[in-house]
Amino acid sequence: MPASAPLNDMLAADKAALRREIEAKRGSAHTALQDIAGTAIRDHFLAAAPPATSAVIAGYWPFRTEIDPRPLMLALHALGHRVVLPVADRKAAPLTFRLWGPGATLVKAGLGGLVPDIGAPELEPDLLLVPMLAFDDAGFRLGYGGGFYDRTLEQLRGVKTVRAVGLAYEAQRVPAVPREITDERLDALLTEAGITDFEGISA
Repeated sequence: MPASAPLNDMLAADKAALRREIEAKRGSAHTALQDIAGTAIRDHFLAAAPPATSAVIAGYWPFRTEIDPRPLMLALHALGHRVVLPVADRKAAPLTFRLWGPGATLVKAGLGGLVPDIGAPELEPDLLLVPMLAFDDAGFRLGYGGGFYDRTLEQLRGVKTVRAVGLAYEAQRVPAVPREITDERLDALLTEAGITDFEGISA
C-alpha cells in the first residue's frame, strides 16, 4: 500500500465528518435566514464590486439548504449580464454552462440539479458564484466531493482570468477546510453578513 494511502483515508474521513457537521449548521441557518439572505447577498455584492459590463456570470439553482443566489442572478441579468447555470454532464469532468434567463425552461440533467433545457447556448463564464458546504478564512471551500468546481476553475484559469466568489451562510465558516493539492482557492466569499476578498491574504 502506498505511504500516502493512510493520509488520504484520514483526509477523506475528516471531510466526511465536516460535511455532516456543517450540513446541520447550514440547515439551521437556512431555516432562520432564508427569507432575507438572498437579498442580503445581492445587495452586498452589487455594492462592493459589480462585474464588468456584459460579463458572463455563472450562478446556480439552489439545492436543499444552499443560500439562494436567484435575487442576485436576476439583478445581474437586469443589468445586462449574461447569466449561465452549471451542468454536470459527467463524473470527474469540468462543468459546462448553459445560458439562463427569467422564465427559462429548466430540466434535470446530467448528475442532477436544474439547468436550462438542452439547446440553450453554452458559454464560458468570467465570474462564478460557487455553492459549498464549508469555507475558511484562507479562501478554501469544502464541496460535496465530486470535484466539479475544482476541475472547472483549474481549466478556466489555465486559459483566462476568471473570478470565483463563494456563496454561503456565515454559519458555514470553519477554522480550516481539509485541503488537497487539487483544491482551487476562491477569490472572494459572500455571505449574508458581507463580502470578503481573499486577494492579499496568505493561503
